[in-house]
Amino acid sequence: MVTEAPGEIPDFQSLMLPVLMAAKDGEVRIGDVVESLANSFALSSQQRAHLLPSGKQSTFANRVHWAKSYLGKAALVESTKRGHFKITQRGAELLLNPPSRINIAFLQQYPEFQIFKGSREGVSVAVQDESPAPTLTPDEDMRRAHAQIERDLAEEMLAKILAASPAFFEQVVVNLVTAMGYGGSVADAGQALGQSGDGGVDGVINEDTLGLDRI
Repeated sequence: MVTEAPGEIPDFQSLMLPVLMAAKDGEVRIGDVVESLANSFALSSQQRAHLLPSGKQSTFANRVHWAKSYLGKAALVESTKRGHFKITQRGAELLLNPPSRINIAFLQQYPEFQIFKGSREGVSVAVQDESPAPTLTPDEDMRRAHAQIERDLAEEMLAKILAASPAFFEQVVVNLVTAMGYGGSVADAGQALGQSGDGGVDGVINEDTLGLDRI
């Protein structure tokens, strides 16, 4: 599974106009659009193979799908059947004099998109217009926010542990080892806690459920 940084992959807003143009001649299959756009952007094999953290879809395909979804919210394209879509009359008229780029700010001119953004974010369109347009898809943005929360929580927990008493740290070590699946109980392991002259032993716990080895 390829999940390491693959270099620059077009963000989903950069893909909006190419996705719309891919449907200019009629109904298209989203999988074919993904492949044709990957060729148009001359993506490397590594960029094409790069997967989302879930490992179930490529990053590029996911961004193409999001671009198509946002175009649909502005009524520029519409789904026809599973995995297929076509351009609408509005989309066709737009391509008669196409813009240099379609992004979220551009889509704000359409009432349907304004309603979608307002209901999704719970804020007024005026406030949205003042915010910088994101380059991450909504699910990428949520994953990044989740990762940041985990980092902040880890730093806060570490700071509290380092500021706590030695006895508290010993209990944390015992709880951790027990949670990792070693045998015995926290109560049994904690019998060695806080004893003077214990040589720095935090606790004693069985390495296996039978108690044949101890650590």
